[in-house]
This record gives sequence, structure tokens and C-alpha cells, in this order.
Amino acid sequence: MKNILLAWAMAAVCTGSFAQQTAPARQHLNYKAELKQSGTDETRVGRIDSLLQSFVDEKKVSSVVAFVAKGGNVVYNKAFGYKDIENQIPATTADYYIKFSQTKAVTTVAFMTLVEKGLVAVDDPVSKYFPGIPDRVLISVNEDGTYQTRQAATPMTFAHLMSHSSGLNAGPVAKLRREQMQKEAAAAQEVTGPGQRTGGTGSARYLKDDMIALAKYPLGFDPGSEWSYHISTNMLGYMVELISGKSLRDYIKSTILLPLGMNDTDWYYDSGALNRFVKAYSLVDGKLVPESNKYSEATISPVQTYAEGAIGLNGPIGDYAKFCQMLLNRGEYNGVRILKPETIDQMTKVNRLPAKNSGGKGFQFGLGFELYNSEKKPVPEVSNTAFAWGGLYGTEYIIDPENDMIALFYLNMPRREPLYPKFLNKAYQLFR
Repeated sequence: MKNILLAWAMAAVCTGSFAQQTAPARQHLNYKAELKQSGTDETRVGRIDSLLQSFVDEKKVSSVVAFVAKGGNVVYNKAFGYKDIENQIPATTADYYIKFSQTKAVTTVAFMTLVEKGLVAVDDPVSKYFPGIPDRVLISVNEDGTYQTRQAATPMTFAHLMSHSSGLNAGPVAKLRREQMQKEAAAAQEVTGPGQRTGGTGSARYLKDDMIALAKYPLGFDPGSEWSYHISTNMLGYMVELISGKSLRDYIKSTILLPLGMNDTDWYYDSGALNRFVKAYSLVDGKLVPESNKYSEATISPVQTYAEGAIGLNGPIGDYAKFCQMLLNRGEYNGVRILKPETIDQMTKVNRLPAKNSGGKGFQFGLGFELYNSEKKPVPEVSNTAFAWGGLYGTEYIIDPENDMIALFYLNMPRREPLYPKFLNKAYQLFR
């Protein structure tokens, strides 16, 4: 009898596990979900309301919008504050935010669609597709600006680009390149071109122009030996263009944004869209002060050829929630499959960095995302299966498979207090 009971128990566990793995993907976010059926209630929702309103009342933020969905059921989607303080225009969930580095995950997913098509492999050397990619490492810089290099210990692969461990523009190389770019800009009296650009400057008409110029510099370290954030995803974006034969913007829109229904997310817009952007503010000495809106203004231009892979996407929080839900669904949403489940696993379950790296203790990174673990989490409630990233002006998101939830928190503030963990704590408490 004991053996029979044990067999039944094991069967139940296996069946439950199988059901969890094969549960149908939520094809659309359900905005009409009942709180009780979603595992929460008005009291817990009200705690988030109070928290976010306190940020506004205490003048810590100009505006804030937050989104939480569990099992595809939207249990929180609200905005607080003003998108334009001077004109007292209230914030809404439909407002456009500058996503900055939230672009990186989208570019990485785009590249992985090329992997699934068999056009490239994650561990292929980048030089196979771009022979001009640097293969030497900087070892010293002379007073006159010349420098010495050595052969890289390993070739740069696409995995290195997606995990920010390529060595491109790393360490003292960044200073060398920045100084040279400043000299060239001063000599040519260049004006910043259209589109959002790394550092907010540059006049290249196409991304490839910047990447070909970058490739003339040596690496800052051996590929795979360290972590140096940002520029690698611009090179990845250029690789998407080379391999797909399309511009990065066109490939991403046709392969990811439009299939997912992310219709308001883009690098560029018509002039009428400018009033949909939240204005930028910063917290300085306890006061909210206006910041430049050059990044939102850069999206309005008749010349729309320059699009980076690392930054540049903009749009409302609900659009990016669709992208997050697709990842939570292991690659499927809106009736379309963007990536296979095993590809999502490859991106989000394997740490690609050495144990000690410049990201700090416990910092791990997969292909396009930070991976959370017992050593490093934004709040304790986050599971070890969660992955995430964010943007420069305070746009944050997390995808947590174990808890079957996504949470997003958007600000448009270059300088601010670290408020995201406070929200995230309350987001997890919705279901506890």
C-alpha cells in the first residue's frame, strides 16, 4: 500500500511539473482580470497606490507609472504625478518614456531569431561576419597617444557581445576613443545628428559608420575575461544588419515589435507624437528641476536612418509589458512565436561572466539580461529564476518565471533616489 501511495504521489508531482511547463501561453495580457482570481485584493493594491502617490507628494518624482501581471492577468497598471509639471498635465499609462537600455534586450532577442534561422551561432567568432572586428588587446598608452597591443587570448564571439564581455571600448580604450572623437568633432564643427545616441552626441548617418570607426581601436581586455557595459549591444545591432540584410530598425519592427502588437514602440515618430513623451526632471537637493528633453526631441526627424542597438527605443509601459510577457511565456505571445523555449533558457539560465567581474559580488549576466541569484537580488522576494535589466532614466522591469509574474516601473529622471526596490517589494506582496 505504501508503494502504491508513493507511486501516486510521484505521478502527481510529475503531472504538476509537466502541466506547469506545458501550460498554454497567455496570448494577450488580460486587463479585465478579477483581483481575487489573480491571488490579490484591493487592500494590497492600495498599498502600491499609497507608495507611488507618496513619491509624488514628497516631490521625489515628477511622474511614475507601474505595471504588474501574474499569469498574464494585469493586476496593476496606474500612473501618478505629472508628465509636464509646468503645465500641470497629468501622467497616464499611455505616456511615452525613453527606454534607453531596455532597447538592449530587444536587440538581443532579434539576434537570437537569426540564430534560430540557422544564419549564425551564438559561439561563432564575430570576425566570421565582420573581419574588421579587433583581435588585439591594449597593454599600454604612450604620452603622445600612441599605444601597444598584444594578440587577444580568445576570439570575440557573439556570446561575448550579448553578455557585455567583448572588451570593446573597455578600460583605457574608452578614453582614447572619446578624446579622438572630440578632436574630430571640434575640427569638423559637427552637429549631433538625429536619433538617440550613446553619449548624446555624434553625427553618423548609419550605425555601421560608428561601428566601423569603433573597430579601429583595440580591445580593453580579452573577450570573456571581464564585464564592460553598453557598447557591445551596438555592435550586436550592426551584426543584425549585416546578417539579416535589413536595417536594425526594420528588422526589429517586422520581427518583434509589430508581431507582438508593440505598435507605439519605435526609434522615431512623426512630430505629433512629441506631446506623448513624459518630460525629463531630476531630483537635485531635494527639489525637482527640469532636464533637457533632447532625447525625446531626437525621435522627431525627417532623417530616420540612425538607430542604435543599445539605446533608442521609446514608448508606453504597456507595450514593453507585452515583450516581457512573451519572455515569461518562453517565447510566444499574440499568437506568434518569437523564440523557442530552449532559446529563452539559453539566454536566461546560463551565466556568461567569470565569477569575479566589475559588476560586483554575485553579479551574473546571460545573453541580454542580468540573472538573479541568492547572492544578488533587488529585493529578497525575487526568485532565482528571475532576469531583468533597465534604462538610464529609471525604467525598470523584471521577469520572474517561478512566480509567473512580470513587473515594470517607469520614471523619466536622470538623477533620482533608488525607489524601484520599494515598489518591487510591494509588487511581490500583492500575492503573499
